Amino acid sequence: MGAHSKGAVRTVRTVRGEGDAGPAARDRYFDTLRALALVRVVAYHAFGWAWAGLVFPAMGVMFGLAGTLMARSLRRPAGAVIRSRLRRLLPPFWCWGLFVVGAMLVRGWMPGWQLVYWVVPLGDPPGSAWGEQAWEILWYLRTYLWFVLLSPLLLRLFRLAPVPVLLLSLAPIVVLQCLWQPPDNRFGTGLLDLATYLFCWVLGFAHRDGVLARLKPLPVVVLSLVALACGAWYAFAHRAEYGTYDLDDIPFAQAFWSAGFVTLLMYSKARLGVDFSGLVRLRRLDRLVTVFNARAVTVYLWHELALVLAVPLIDRLWDVPAFEAYLPLESQWFLLGVGWVLIAVFVLLFGWVEDVAARKRARLLP
Repeated sequence: MGAHSKGAVRTVRTVRGEGDAGPAARDRYFDTLRALALVRVVAYHAFGWAWAGLVFPAMGVMFGLAGTLMARSLRRPAGAVIRSRLRRLLPPFWCWGLFVVGAMLVRGWMPGWQLVYWVVPLGDPPGSAWGEQAWEILWYLRTYLWFVLLSPLLLRLFRLAPVPVLLLSLAPIVVLQCLWQPPDNRFGTGLLDLATYLFCWVLGFAHRDGVLARLKPLPVVVLSLVALACGAWYAFAHRAEYGTYDLDDIPFAQAFWSAGFVTLLMYSKARLGVDFSGLVRLRRLDRLVTVFNARAVTVYLWHELALVLAVPLIDRLWDVPAFEAYLPLESQWFLLGVGWVLIAVFVLLFGWVEDVAARKRARLLP
C-alpha cells in the first residue's frame, strides 16, 4: 500500500528473505541484516517511531536481499523457481490466515468474492476493521509475490543494460509522484508499492551479477548520498502534507532513502568484502540470527498478533498486586518484551510450517 492505514500499532514494511541454498551457503552479513530488519519491525510496531525508517529502512533492505536471492535462484528454470517461492510462501500464510480469518468470521465479518486473495494474495486480502491491525501487514506478501512473478522479465531487461536499467528503476516512483496519481484501490496501492521498492529489488540483481563490485567508489557513494539527501528532504519538506516524516507514509521519500541506504550496504559487501563470518564465535548471537532467518515468515506474520495479545495479557497482570508493584506494566518496553515472548511461542507452535513448505524435516527450532 502506498500510504497504509495505521492502527494503534503502526505498520512497517519488511520482507522475508528465504533462500534456496542450505545453511552452508548462507551469507552471515545478509543474514544479520535480515535479522536486524525483523527486530526493527517489531520495535517500530510497538513504539511507532517515525524516525525508525531513517535509521534503518528495513523494507528496502529486505527487498534488496530478496532480489539478490531471486537472481541467484533464476539460474534454474523460471517456472521451477516461481513454484518454489510460492510453495515456501503460501503454506505459512494459509496457516496464519486460518486463525485471522476465523476470528474475523466469528466477530461477524461477511467477506465477498475478494476472499480469493486469502488463497493467493495477488491483491490485498480483505478483512474487517476489527482485525485490521493483523491483516494490514499483508501488503508485503502481495508486493513480494508480484516481484517474484516479474523477476524473470526484470532480470532479462537488467542484463541487457545493467547500470541504465538500475538507474531507471527509480523512474516509476517519480512518474507516480509527479505525473500520474494511481487510483486508491488494490491496483493503485499495489502499483505504488512496486514502484517504491523496484530499485532495491533490481539492486539485488546488480549485487548478484557482480555489477556493483565493478563500479568505482566515487560515483556510487556520490549518487547514494544524493538519493539519501533527496529522500530526507522530501520527507521533512512535506511533513504538513503527510502529517509526519515517517517514510512509510511517504512513498517517494521511502524510495530514494532506501535506494541510497541499501546501495551503500550492498556496495560495502560487494566492493569491500564486508563479512560477519566472525559471528560464529558468538554462539548465542549466531544461533539467534539463524533462527530469525529460518523463521522469517513466521516472525513477520505473527508479530502483530503477538503485540495485540500482549495488551490484554498485561491488563490481567494489573490484577496481581505483586506484579503491579514490581513490574513496569505501563512501559512500552515491557509491552515489547511480552510481545517477543509471545512471538517465541508462535515460532515454536507454527514455525515448523516453514520447514514443511521448504520440504525439510519439521523442527521446533532450526
